[in-house]
Amino acid sequence: MKSILYHLALLFMSVPSLFAQNAPTMADSISGYFKEIAAATNNHQELWAKDLYGPILLVNSQTRQIYANVPDANGEFKFAGNIYSGTLPREINIANTAVTWNGIRWAMVMLPLPDNKPDRISLLAHELFHVSQPSLGFELYNYENNHLDRRDGRVFLRLELAALTKALQTPVQSERKSHIANALTFRKQRNLLFPGSDTTENLLELNEGLAEYTGAMIGGGGEAQLVEHFTRGVNTFLNNPTFVRSFAYQTTPIYGFLLQSSKKGWNHEITVRTNLAEYFAGAFGISLPVDISKTVEDILPQYKGELIKKEENARMEKANARIAEYKLKFITLPHTELRFEKMNVSFDPRNIVPVEDKGSVYPSIRVSDNWGILTVENGALMSTNWDKIAVALPTKTDGRKISGDGWVLELNEGYILQKNMSTGNYELMRRK
Repeated sequence: MKSILYHLALLFMSVPSLFAQNAPTMADSISGYFKEIAAATNNHQELWAKDLYGPILLVNSQTRQIYANVPDANGEFKFAGNIYSGTLPREINIANTAVTWNGIRWAMVMLPLPDNKPDRISLLAHELFHVSQPSLGFELYNYENNHLDRRDGRVFLRLELAALTKALQTPVQSERKSHIANALTFRKQRNLLFPGSDTTENLLELNEGLAEYTGAMIGGGGEAQLVEHFTRGVNTFLNNPTFVRSFAYQTTPIYGFLLQSSKKGWNHEITVRTNLAEYFAGAFGISLPVDISKTVEDILPQYKGELIKKEENARMEKANARIAEYKLKFITLPHTELRFEKMNVSFDPRNIVPVEDKGSVYPSIRVSDNWGILTVENGALMSTNWDKIAVALPTKTDGRKISGDGWVLELNEGYILQKNMSTGNYELMRRK
């Protein structure tokens, strides 16, 4: 059984003085955050025909101290200052996510929260959507889109976002529709170049895209503020090392925002079977051109297409060298392999590096399993089918704590790390 948690590190976060305050002031601040999001979700019940407010865990990732708006099912939390508090067990990974723990499905969010109120509410609303996601009829998909780490995948995603940004920034409806059509054309070209990518992109957008749209709408603000919010988001996103898991935070929310002014409540028409790109094309009244490739060449200059291609060529040269290093480190040379039994994992979706058909390298990742806890800060290769993870060879053993280049493994009783003499790899074994 796998449990996958992943978080997008807060893009708009500046560290407030929350942890420097005394306890009563901290409790007041936390209580205020809960009141803010409760009022915001109540005021936007029409968005999903329900109030999304529910159980929330705010977590200090350094101390694992947690603050909740409701008691836990086991009665372990302490109550003081209108909030509940406790300590998150070490086997539970910390992330901005939805997690079932102590008999309750929670929206977990890392402290400190953004100073900006709309961003703060948007973040909480995003995770609350994930809490309600199953009851809204949506499954939780976490598909990687490795084609978005290849040159043409990145080129045509950047072009799509460039067209959407221009659509955001023009008040002329005819121009806006033209840019949206161009954005969908760039997407179609990308999907033609990478067969099957329309499906994997759509599955992630149904998950994270709808959640991010929900957060933005509940976060509030007028049209000008939301245009600035989305534009800032795209600009920040383009600095991410990779796009394979984080693109959906940009695409669906922008299409949805642009549509909601003329088709309020459009999201009620979306089901788990909806192809969002096709839906948006129909909703905007857009018919894609017959000759996609020719149209792409014609509209490239509007969005600095040649410059984007040049930048991605240069990036690809560096990426190929990095991938070669990863293949040597985690595949060719002896390494450490840990097979999963009942895995729970958290990671940052912005910096994943696909390694051909061998899996993906996660520069930082935390895994908990029956065998213990693995913390990685310098790269680990996750297999394609998520049944094992590889790190470098161990260099130090201190009791049940084993460490290597940028990783630490805290083994539970009953497990040992043993060298396979035929391969030179270290493998996890149950103690006999």
